[in-house]
Amino acid sequence: MKKGIFISALAALAVLCSCQTGPQDGKTAKKDIAVQLYSVRSLIGAFGNNSSDYKPLLDTLAKMGYTAVEAASYADGKLYGADPAQFKADVEAAGLEVLSSHCNKYLSENEIKRGDFSESLKWWDQCIAAHKAAGMKYLVMPYLGVPSTVKELQAYCDYFNQVGKKCAENGIKFGYHNHAHEFQKVEGKEVMYDYMLQHTDPQYVFFEMDVYWAVIGDASPVDYFKKYPGRFKVLHIKDEREIGQSGMVGFDAIFRNAATAGVENIVVEVERYSYDDVARSIKESIDYLEAAPFVPASYGTAE
Repeated sequence: MKKGIFISALAALAVLCSCQTGPQDGKTAKKDIAVQLYSVRSLIGAFGNNSSDYKPLLDTLAKMGYTAVEAASYADGKLYGADPAQFKADVEAAGLEVLSSHCNKYLSENEIKRGDFSESLKWWDQCIAAHKAAGMKYLVMPYLGVPSTVKELQAYCDYFNQVGKKCAENGIKFGYHNHAHEFQKVEGKEVMYDYMLQHTDPQYVFFEMDVYWAVIGDASPVDYFKKYPGRFKVLHIKDEREIGQSGMVGFDAIFRNAATAGVENIVVEVERYSYDDVARSIKESIDYLEAAPFVPASYGTAE
């Protein structure tokens, strides 16, 4: 690790730790708001995959008011370089909940052609076991490019159903997270996102709608909530930068329709920042949600 990067990360974390929490001073109860750890990727990346390094960051996120985390660094049975049980212990020691994780496993061309996903499903067996040990409620595949054919898209729907069934057998819910391209048509025929919603089993597959990317894709989150009620158990609450700053995303309408969507949890994700350090962006985002009267303290109880 380069010395300059390490010092910069230390400085950023020092600023992060110096942040004073607003509503978390005993005056108001916390709202259930998780944070996607990709939002603080520069800090975690600079410190490396070592649980002793990310512990102060977890403590600070909890002090800001976040109540849970969504992971984004799973590899070879470990989360951020830690054994699943250790990751769970570290997160809970900070007063946070281990909520969710993003994991990708794409099908090979042969699997798509044959309709036999057994090789990829073996990968998921280890992945599911690790996340079960970490106490995860949700496993989410965060990306899939636009398939070249509807047949390929159908193969992924079938695949997701099988992965979701495996997850359900282990007490975990499986979902898919969108970007903007899912609102394009495949072969000029089927809107990718709608096709996935229509051809996956609600018993085994939910959708983690990223509301910002939906808007960028010229889609209305609320329209989707009404068209496919109950399918969106988790929402990625995101904006162009800090949440609530762009005016592009109609958060009030989104939250007013959360029950229709089937929302159980929300996850803050900040991908771009208006400031040199991430602290201000991450804190301003939760401060906006804490202060917003349309954001409830909690959601429907997960089954």
